[in-house]
Amino acid sequence: MQATRPLLFKGFIGRSVDELKRLSNIAFKLEGIKGPQGPYLLHDFRSPAGVQDCKVMSDVEIGGYSNANLDWVTSPSPTSGAQPPSPHSPGYARFHGTISTQLPKNRPDIKRTGYAAFRTRDRPPTIFGRSLWNIDPYVYLALRVKSDGRSYFVNVQTESVVPTDLHQHRLFVKKPGEWETVLIKWNDFVRTNYGRVVEPQTEIMRQKVKSIGVGLTDRIEGPFELCIERIWATNDESEADSVVEVSNSKEGELKTKKGQKISWGS
Repeated sequence: MQATRPLLFKGFIGRSVDELKRLSNIAFKLEGIKGPQGPYLLHDFRSPAGVQDCKVMSDVEIGGYSNANLDWVTSPSPTSGAQPPSPHSPGYARFHGTISTQLPKNRPDIKRTGYAAFRTRDRPPTIFGRSLWNIDPYVYLALRVKSDGRSYFVNVQTESVVPTDLHQHRLFVKKPGEWETVLIKWNDFVRTNYGRVVEPQTEIMRQKVKSIGVGLTDRIEGPFELCIERIWATNDESEADSVVEVSNSKEGELKTKKGQKISWGS
């Protein structure tokens, strides 16, 4: 509609100005030489806009019966006795729903259901071109989460030659039911395609990260709930309650083309 053009134009200019400020700040602090001076926020769920900028998916799209929701929740007041995600955090996202492995009745071609996920939407362009995250200067991906303990995966999508490729890693938590900050090494993500490990493995295109999300594919029927406050890149291990080390991790659900489960330490 014609009336929306000024808003779109203003948004484009505003995004371009923000990107110029970010690049200027990097140059001013000589981060290209000294390295980054602090964390790099990738996605923030501390306001409702963080939820609106995400896409929710489930097997409903192929006729399945799982359901998934991503809601914004206001943080509890300090007097309520509940544990807030972070000091002074106004809110967070709640990824929740129910997993069902029931197959669609009228789709004999569908042999497997029972999944739900969300991811950040593609970021709109700026005057500098397509908006992508450059996480090359950072060692870790950090997530502030409260998990129910189910086997969630962190999914990273890049501007790859194969659009359906994902880089995945299990979201291992140590304190189910409590807020914690988990760090995962970017180099430990595994390249997959439609849930299968791709060979040969290639590293994440670190300068062209397109989206980040979380999925649940354990196919265990019943309710699930994962709360998440923010996602960022960092080099500081002291930010974490736990750092995921592949040598200490368990076997996951990811499989090779031969059907063999992979271990994160392999």
